[in-house]
Amino acid sequence: MSHNTSNKITKLYLTRSFKVTRAELFKSWTDPEEIKKWFAPGVAHIPEASVDLRVGGHYRIHMRDDAKNASYVATGTYREVHPPSRLVFTWMWEGDQNSSEMLVTIELRENGNATDLTLTHEYFPSEESKKSHEEGWAGCLDKLAHALNT
Repeated sequence: MSHNTSNKITKLYLTRSFKVTRAELFKSWTDPEEIKKWFAPGVAHIPEASVDLRVGGHYRIHMRDDAKNASYVATGTYREVHPPSRLVFTWMWEGDQNSSEMLVTIELRENGNATDLTLTHEYFPSEESKKSHEEGWAGCLDKLAHALNT
């Protein structure tokens, strides 16, 4: 699969700090029961999540927005699995003919009693797609912070 690497528009970076260990934060990204607590922005929720956590393994996350009567399914393959510091996976919207395979990298670094998360999402098909994913990820990370604090 060829990716347009010369176009900087296609890369999104988000950073957040969480007052948990790297192992706890890594588990939030890789345990289906933990994923269900936060991996959908706004009022959306996760009725089902499956994870085969190994290089070449697949994940599938079903997001449901009852207010819009809409479902979205993110799916992909793990490219790198390095607990508790790094996770790299492909990202695609199931059933969306306009969706192309993208790449998400999660890096976790210890910072005192907190863990700094850097999320890189790349190979967006358009600026519009990048913007909607940026809003979606921001909403998800807000929910993750809340889930980790409760």
